[in-house]
Amino acid sequence: MTSSTSAQPVRLFPRVRRLVWLALTALLVLLFASELGLGSLVIPLKSVFNILLGGHDAPEGWRQIVLLFRLPRALTAVLAGSALGIAGLNMQTLFRNPLADPFVLGISSGASLGVALVVLAVNGFNGPALLAQAGITGNASIILAATIGALAVLGIVLGIARKVESTVTLLVVGLMFGYMASSLVSILIQFSVEHQMRNYITWTFGSFAGVTWGQMRVFAPAVVAGLSGVWLLSKPLNAFLLGDEYARSMGVNVPRTRSLIILGASLLSGAVTAFCGPIGFLGIAVPHLCRSLLKTSDHQVLVPAVVLLGASLALVADLIAQVPGTQIALPLNAVTALFGAPVVVGVILGRRHRMEAG
Repeated sequence: MTSSTSAQPVRLFPRVRRLVWLALTALLVLLFASELGLGSLVIPLKSVFNILLGGHDAPEGWRQIVLLFRLPRALTAVLAGSALGIAGLNMQTLFRNPLADPFVLGISSGASLGVALVVLAVNGFNGPALLAQAGITGNASIILAATIGALAVLGIVLGIARKVESTVTLLVVGLMFGYMASSLVSILIQFSVEHQMRNYITWTFGSFAGVTWGQMRVFAPAVVAGLSGVWLLSKPLNAFLLGDEYARSMGVNVPRTRSLIILGASLLSGAVTAFCGPIGFLGIAVPHLCRSLLKTSDHQVLVPAVVLLGASLALVADLIAQVPGTQIALPLNAVTALFGAPVVVGVILGRRHRMEAG
């Protein structure tokens, strides 16, 4: 399937690109500082910087809020936004489909099924109690369940990827796994009790607030490893823009590289889903916004921009979801859909306009 991702728009001059990267970096720094200062309790930025620099002028309560709650939340948003943006870029390039997202291979659905098996505890199987006996409780049990579910689907998809040549076939197989996992979740919900259903639905809303400093030791390295792997695959990804045959003619080992692309995207999207829940629309929207800003499909140019803009949009979504200055908290996925859905509609309409013009 050919899409706008295979086109090579007129490129910006290198100096303009550097200005775009600089602007995105400044935006990210501003939003990160705002994330630390804004919330149900507004803390002045001067006090925030004083706390981060180790000063003791700010009240102790403010120090606890910034260091124990808001700082890990902000870092989680940065990592998650970057990961989903890059995973979306990978999938859109691999499948040459502008509407592909990080969860197109069913990894998110596998994570959701794992969480559902533990949280919904069907037919007398008390998942939370069983994990508690092993010393795994609360948020840690959900993370473990999501990770196992995502890895199980990843293993199946990678096995299929080695046996099929067509990316379209792989796309259909991934979608079917997603539908199967979603169907099983629906069946589990049918037999669950109200409070279990409520816990699961709350997890599906998505949140950057649940990652502690201890969990960050696992989450951050997983995301950084995935991002580093994608950067190393920038040149093969550029070759995939023009199709498998072109990539093969350029000396790319297509089956191995495709497996590495899937592994990288799955690691990124699986880690985010396990620790933050299924976060939608960022993976679709961010790559398209970066292509529009930089007027290129070159991954060596796009990857840094996607990391910066993905992190920034995740922070924007989280700030809106918190409704600063109030006790209200909106579902994160509802907020990401508000600015992600218009981007998807714009992509569809733009593609239709190009087809009619051609």
